Amino acid sequence: MALEEMALDNIKYDDKGLIPAIIQDINSKEVLMMAYMNAESLEKTLETGTTWFWSRSRGALWNKGETSGHFQYVKAINYDCDGDTLLIKVEQIGVACHTGARNCFFNELVEQTNRENEVDITILEKIYNVIKDRKLNPKEGSYTNYLFDKGIDKILKKVGEENAEVIIAAKNINKEELIYETSDLIYHLFVLLNEKEVSLEEIYKELNKRHN
Repeated sequence: MALEEMALDNIKYDDKGLIPAIIQDINSKEVLMMAYMNAESLEKTLETGTTWFWSRSRGALWNKGETSGHFQYVKAINYDCDGDTLLIKVEQIGVACHTGARNCFFNELVEQTNRENEVDITILEKIYNVIKDRKLNPKEGSYTNYLFDKGIDKILKKVGEENAEVIIAAKNINKEELIYETSDLIYHLFVLLNEKEVSLEEIYKELNKRHN
C-alpha cells in the first residue's frame, strides 16, 4: 500500500463526514484560514494540487480561488496526533479571506500587548504577494501595475536607479536614509522577480543551499 493511501486510512471524519482543515502559508507560516473537507474534497485536493473544501451552507464542493483567482497551491499536508484535523501548507495566490484581508483571523478577542514594538517578520512575503496579486488582478492607478505595463526595461531601469540610491545613502551619515532607500530597492526587486516569474521560495532554496 502506498504511503499516501496508508495515511488516508488514519484520517478520522466526524459524524457528518467532515474534518477541519487549517490552511497555512508555507513560507511565512501565517495561518490563513480554516475550512472543512470531506473525503471527496480531500481526494480532489490531492489530485489537483489546489485546495478543495466542502461548504456546509451550500452543501457542495468548492475550489478555493475558482472565482477570485486566489488559488492555494498545496505544498504539504499533515494530520494531527488524533487524525481528526488537517494542516495544509500552501503557496497562497493573493489573499485568503473573502473580505479581501490577507488571512481570516483579523478580529481580536484579546488585544495584543506591546504592539508599538511589534515587528512583522512576514512582511517581505506579504509585499511580494501583494505585487504578485497586482500582476494577476490589475488595479487602476497602481504604481506596481504601471511598472508591469511598461515592461522589463522600465523595471530594470528602476532597479538600477534604486541601487544607485542605496550606494549614495550608504556614503552618508544618516542611517534612516539607507533604510528608506533599501526598502525602495527591495520593492523594485520584488517587481522584477514577479515579472520574471521567480518565486520567493526559489530564492529561499538558493540561500539555504548556500548556507548549508
